[in-house]
Amino acid sequence: MTAFSNHQIVLTAIGEDRPGIVSELTQLVSDCHCNIVDSRIAILGSEFTFTMLLSGDMSAISRIEHTLPTKGMVLGLLTMMKRSTTRHTESEFCAGYTLEYTGIDTPGTLSKVTRYFADNNISICSLKSDTYDEEVDTKMRCEIEFNIPVDVDIDQFKISFENLSHTLNVDYIFKRIR
Repeated sequence: MTAFSNHQIVLTAIGEDRPGIVSELTQLVSDCHCNIVDSRIAILGSEFTFTMLLSGDMSAISRIEHTLPTKGMVLGLLTMMKRSTTRHTESEFCAGYTLEYTGIDTPGTLSKVTRYFADNNISICSLKSDTYDEEVDTKMRCEIEFNIPVDVDIDQFKISFENLSHTLNVDYIFKRIR
């Protein structure tokens, strides 16, 4: 274990996207003597979201907790923090996949797909979805990254998803990534 790994905190910042915002936030993390263990950035419309898992000793975690709200106000960001007391333990899995699907934008499709994953006891690692105009229709596309637990039959999972894809009227591709 490194000196950074004693304590963890999850930090999220949301605000208007602009150049330099990532630099400002990562500098604050560095100035507070925290380490970025994991992070994700997304631009949704004109809004910026940045989520980071930070580690550090108790002093560093306390420092970020006390300085982030003020820095967030200066930068025009809504910020949230949550201390993380346990490390994420990965379940045993046999493979990692992405599922990419597209179709006409229909309410409830993403909800039904994510319910399918939940019903099959599969946790989603990453999800990205959006819509776009194509000729006269608004289309949706989604990419989901997930791990197949060792006790899930991947072939049966794919066959069952084939049936769901027909019901939802989406085209899809599974890709093994690990």
